[in-house]
Amino acid sequence: MSKASLSKDEVKAMLILACERIIAAEPMLSEADRNLGDGDHGLGMQRGMTAAKEKLEAAEVESIEKAFSTVGMAMMSSMGGASGAIFGTFFRNGGKALAGKDSFDAAALAAFLKAGVDGVKQRGGAAVGDKTCVDAMEPAANKAAEVAESSLSEAIQAVTDATVAGKDASKAMIAKFGRAKTLGEACIGFPDAGACSVVVIIEAFRDFIAA
Repeated sequence: MSKASLSKDEVKAMLILACERIIAAEPMLSEADRNLGDGDHGLGMQRGMTAAKEKLEAAEVESIEKAFSTVGMAMMSSMGGASGAIFGTFFRNGGKALAGKDSFDAAALAAFLKAGVDGVKQRGGAAVGDKTCVDAMEPAANKAAEVAESSLSEAIQAVTDATVAGKDASKAMIAKFGRAKTLGEACIGFPDAGACSVVVIIEAFRDFIAA
């Protein structure tokens, strides 16, 4: 039976599942990054999500906002590098948009994704088409805004589809940021590793909500 909305404790459990999925996806994420960069994205994400999981499990969460911001702060403090700043900002800024919310529904999902990707774009300067995590995040946020009146289960499925499509679209792009920028056309055919991470996170959300 899919969930209509999530309590703060369910949000915590959903985020722990996302942490576990990223930790398990390290080999895939590292391989994706080796195709375009220095191959450290998977290990960095694994380190960040291990720290986030420990923080979430260590105490009760005070609020939905706090659950998301706990992940963001743990990633920022444990990862270092661009991915720590970018994904930390995504979770922290997205969490701030949920201040005062007692439940996580389709409208909350839309608010989280919009604030998260806006923070990432502001911080890193990337836009859709630059072959970064934004290529998965922004379609997710746009779709979430479209389906904000839907049930949470319908919304997260639509958002997942948009996220995967965004990641797949990044294969055809030439990178404008990071190590991959030096590859030029040689990076065509490979998805951005950060976009792959976004897919893992959103698919974990979907699976938790559908369970």
